[in-house]
Amino acid sequence: MDAIQTPLVYLKGVGPERARLLKTELNLHTFQDLLHFFPNRYIDRSRFYRINELPQTHTEIQIKGRITTLKLIPQKRGKRLVATFSDGSGQMELIWFRGYQWIRDQLKLNEDYVVFGKINWFKGVASIPHPELELEENFQQQLKISFYPIYPSTEKLLNKGVSQKVIQKMMVELLTTRSGHFSESLPQNLINQYKLISKNEALRQIHFPDHQQSLARAQMRLKFEEFFYLQLQLILKNTQRKQKIKGQLFKKVGPSFNAFFNKYLDFELTNAQKKVIKELRKDMGSGRQMNRLLQGDVGSGKTIVALLIMLIALDNNYQSCLVAPTEILAQQHYQSLAEQLQKMNCKVALLTGSTPKKERKRIDEELKSGELSILVGTHAVLEDQVTFKQLGLAIIDEQHRFGVAQRAKLWQKNEIPPHILVMTATPIPRTLAMSLYGDLDFSVIDELPPGRKKIKTLHRTDANRLKVFAFIKDQIAKGNQVYIVYPLIQESSKLDYKDLMDGFESLSRSFPKPNYQISIVHGQMKSEDKAFEMERFIQGKTQLMVATTVIEVGVNIPNATVMVIESAERFGLSQLHQLRGRVGRGSDQGYCILMTGSKLSQEAQIRMETLTKSNDGFEIAEVDLKLRGPGNLMGTQQSGILQLKIADLIKDQNLLKAARSEALKILKEDTHLQAAAHQCVKRTLYSLQFDSNIWNFIS
Repeated sequence: MDAIQTPLVYLKGVGPERARLLKTELNLHTFQDLLHFFPNRYIDRSRFYRINELPQTHTEIQIKGRITTLKLIPQKRGKRLVATFSDGSGQMELIWFRGYQWIRDQLKLNEDYVVFGKINWFKGVASIPHPELELEENFQQQLKISFYPIYPSTEKLLNKGVSQKVIQKMMVELLTTRSGHFSESLPQNLINQYKLISKNEALRQIHFPDHQQSLARAQMRLKFEEFFYLQLQLILKNTQRKQKIKGQLFKKVGPSFNAFFNKYLDFELTNAQKKVIKELRKDMGSGRQMNRLLQGDVGSGKTIVALLIMLIALDNNYQSCLVAPTEILAQQHYQSLAEQLQKMNCKVALLTGSTPKKERKRIDEELKSGELSILVGTHAVLEDQVTFKQLGLAIIDEQHRFGVAQRAKLWQKNEIPPHILVMTATPIPRTLAMSLYGDLDFSVIDELPPGRKKIKTLHRTDANRLKVFAFIKDQIAKGNQVYIVYPLIQESSKLDYKDLMDGFESLSRSFPKPNYQISIVHGQMKSEDKAFEMERFIQGKTQLMVATTVIEVGVNIPNATVMVIESAERFGLSQLHQLRGRVGRGSDQGYCILMTGSKLSQEAQIRMETLTKSNDGFEIAEVDLKLRGPGNLMGTQQSGILQLKIADLIKDQNLLKAARSEALKILKEDTHLQAAAHQCVKRTLYSLQFDSNIWNFIS
């Protein structure tokens, strides 16, 4: 075993109890884990202040001087120990509230000390509570460190005596005993090309930098390396999957596709849609399993692309399934497909959690016999008892709502795994997609159908509510319909319900019966009640739909022209963009009105301004990525995926692109990493397979 994989219990100064604590609290198991446990900030200990020039802030300072007096002062609970500390230019106080008896016995008057701690100011007098204190002669004999690393920690570690000082000592011990033994993990030509420092130097400088420039160089080296191995693993995963996993061979585009395309498709496909269909046909005709992500902004026409490739599957005697995250979206897809395919010899069915037993039994029989060509459904499709005669294509809509394990269940529905297409209407910035989905091939529909008008987005505060209501009445008078959406906060469904019901009552007064009819849909309703209310709205029997965000994805009602989003500041940018995309699907102008209070945080203000200025989902996703970070952007299931140790997807985008480009180049020239120059890469990759903590968080 490589010495770097040695358990931490064998590091001098650790021992069994500390090793156990480090494992449970910080997930640190080996020497390698500790080495890659990077500081989250540094304290500059190279500077000594004079008392008469102390900054008037609560900052960390270091001074030399002497204790001239010591006093125990009674207070409400117990006592405090106060030392007067002087350096000739002035004096200040050092204060202890705990352990003062023991501390008083240790301290020496009129001896030279080095003091370090966070300064407090009270009535013009400076003090440091619980300072770090060391006799100057001892301080001079120690290893000189200019920048002290501060590591992530927990309360439990501190209570058990594993302080920053203890972690720093462990790191010094590890770096001293292993100095010069960290094997290089990047090829020499990359080190030269990007002017990177060596692995040994980078690890020393990241923990104990000599100065700011050496810290910056260490960070750059380690960030590049982290991105390089993340991308290398993703690219290899993709390549190996293509080599190893056979796919159903869709040899022809036949009568089903051609009949629909020539007779029943009543609009011209955009060039982007045609390009994507070509990419998908090529994948499905290669004899390898397709594993592709299809991105398209709201309303760009992903669903028709999905339908056309399901017809290619049918032409090759295979079944397809389309899985959606909610019942409402699954029903919407089913109705749309059933309507478009009604004149074709292609049977479609819907399977959700609320499908009656009798209907479920019929679906099971028709799936097994092959009579059923397309199954649309929710998570119910993933259940083990749902079996197909010959599943050739699985499409997952709004893919980030499904966990990896759920997606894997689709693979087991057939002896040869089906082709997989995952679709999302949440545009993902390219840098994030490279890292979240680097093992998938990537297609983008980047143009909207001709004639689709851009939605006008307006930001209004509560003070303008009467004007907004007047505008809604005007739209309804023209025969249009309106959504009014309230935020959904999972922690507080009672609060959501109250907000929704208060809003509903207020609307009922402003839009009274019989002139106006209002539908209401929320999470506490039964599925059949939701479906009933949605159906009334779809048929135009109600003019207003009051809802929580169950209508976020996929609901398609061409007659709806206005989307009012209440408390819009409580939504993320991507979610607001999704909601906005529910209107303006017909020929009339669509409007989105963002209602907020008058006092907004800076971030909320940026969100409102971004939406009113831009309709471009990719541009909006870039802003969202900067505001919220990669974890939150993808929803809760994906939030743990990119736990990078040091690199930052947002700030280090150029490094990510460079690292990916170099990883691709190396694998193109030397697929199996046989060249002498690439042995270090091969060795590092091999060691990463056994290390669950580093660079291994891949979707």
